[in-house]
Amino acid sequence: MRNPTRKIVTRAALAAVSRRMAREGERLVFTNGCFDLMHLGHVRLLSRARRLGDALAVGLNSDTSVRKLKGPGRPILKQKERAEILAALECVDFVVVFSEPTPQQIIRAVRPKVLVKGGDWSPSRIVGRATVEADGGEVRVIPLQKGFSTTAILRRILSRRGR
Repeated sequence: MRNPTRKIVTRAALAAVSRRMAREGERLVFTNGCFDLMHLGHVRLLSRARRLGDALAVGLNSDTSVRKLKGPGRPILKQKERAEILAALECVDFVVVFSEPTPQQIIRAVRPKVLVKGGDWSPSRIVGRATVEADGGEVRVIPLQKGFSTTAILRRILSRRGR
């Protein structure tokens, strides 16, 4: 089996891949998130996103970024672990970690042809939308899989501790 950590790339490397793909008429799909405690909802979203283009890049919030977004008890898994889990998925071609509060800077650097977010995002709130659409790309919202969320998993675990 191929070493999945080879899929974990720098922003500059991903931008170079994106430029090459654009020259060759290929579509790079980009999505981002915390991906803390991977679950079936994540896998289905990523699999559907990958089918929208020729390669899928996942922007992964750094540990510091996750703490700012989710609170001091998160992430459960460190960014290195989360990145390697994502990279091990067949549908994921690249993983890039970012520390900024939003993925705007990485989207500007990478210039994907398709930007994907889960159904909990309205198109008007999707960070990077204007950048992608200005380049002639598209923004797609993929419906969430009901009943799957990291928060719900954590609640179930904590509720069972008292039993």
